[in-house]
Amino acid sequence: MTAHAPGRTERRQAARVATRLPWWAVTLPVVAFVVLLTLTGGGEAEAAEPPQYLVRLLEYLERLL
Repeated sequence: MTAHAPGRTERRQAARVATRLPWWAVTLPVVAFVVLLTLTGGGEAEAAEPPQYLVRLLEYLERLL
């Protein structure tokens, strides 16, 4: 007797089962991200000021033009 190789439909069914995720596998990372973002105060970020030497250089180049 020879070994039975899996057919096309059996492989598709196995792949479909392997790719299904439970609801919590998507929900938990989203909840963790929102909690960490809330704890770190992600909405309070401010733009950094450029260094003074760069500001003076740009002003000088602007006057040259």
